Amino acid sequence: MLAHSTQADPIRVMCVDDHPIFREGLAAVLANDPGFELVAEAGSGEEAIEQFRVHRPDVTLMDLRLPGISGMEAIAAIRAEFPDARIVVLTTETGDVPIQRTLNAGAKGYVLKGMAMSELLEIIRSVAAGKTRIPDRVATHIAEHLTDKNLSARELEVLKLI
Repeated sequence: MLAHSTQADPIRVMCVDDHPIFREGLAAVLANDPGFELVAEAGSGEEAIEQFRVHRPDVTLMDLRLPGISGMEAIAAIRAEFPDARIVVLTTETGDVPIQRTLNAGAKGYVLKGMAMSELLEIIRSVAAGKTRIPDRVATHIAEHLTDKNLSARELEVLKLI
């Protein structure tokens, strides 16, 4: 009998960020946790689309600011081809407009780079399990701007899920 035969397969992750040091740091963290496997990395939106086609990760971490096509455009392209793709935005962008746009484009999570690694790993687990996850800090920011304009039905649905 295998020692870990009852353990679930690791969550297959792709990291998309134009900063190699950030990708290497995330790779090191994931390598130390048997629940995760980094299967691909990309430094641009175009490369993200190509790598997604090849590796079909369980969860993709996507920065918004990328050379070439943006993370937002890459999310839309990936989701158009693979509607079940689970993408978590991992960025420094805190404005309510990019948050709402990425959720409307199909992102299943929105994480700020300044958060604790343990919280990021928990969000990856939740998104891999089919949930939409937004940290309290991001959800609070969205809620503060609810009265700025009318939200779409999908935006209201996402906020209710939070």
